[in-house]
Amino acid sequence: MPAPPILYSFRRCPYAMRARLALLVSGTDCELREVKLADKPAAMIAASAKATVPVLVTAGGAVIDESLDIMRWALARHDPEGWRAGDDAALIAATDGPFKHHLDRYKYPERHGADPAMHRAAGLALLAELEARLAAQPHLCGDRRSLADAAILPFVRQFAATDADWFAAQPLPGVQRWLAAGLAAPLFARAMVRHKPWRPGEAPVFLAAR
Repeated sequence: MPAPPILYSFRRCPYAMRARLALLVSGTDCELREVKLADKPAAMIAASAKATVPVLVTAGGAVIDESLDIMRWALARHDPEGWRAGDDAALIAATDGPFKHHLDRYKYPERHGADPAMHRAAGLALLAELEARLAAQPHLCGDRRSLADAAILPFVRQFAATDADWFAAQPLPGVQRWLAAGLAAPLFARAMVRHKPWRPGEAPVFLAAR
């Protein structure tokens, strides 16, 4: 039997979160190697010169080091919930680009010499498109969760958690309901199981694929 794919991951990284969500829902059995960002394993750096999570090494030795590519690879193999029908590339790009730009400067203003209030307001404005969709339907692309929901939710989670009381007071009932439902889902709980950092020679840990 060939060795399973290997996923280098970091529990709190939103890019790694969405990769784990897709791997789990697709039922992809893979070895999970939790990374300590201050002490990245040499094996991960050798696999991907980017040296950022997530990195997936397939059973055939191919390396996939972009989170969306990992999601699409996993779902192309098996997509029991039809997530690929909700692969809204433009909506995801808006999150990964402008929204992430403002999120970083709101959450970490000292790193960027930024005005957090300005970037929080800009991020809130960008959530208006999500709110417009979620006012009319339970998920971003319709009645069922899809790739877009899994790709975007970790970043909205991070934005909301930066000041939870402030976020709860905003006129975003659709986004707030969607976020709460996504975070309460058993799939998200499985993706967020804590693991100690991987060390070579230790017994492998596997992502709890169904």
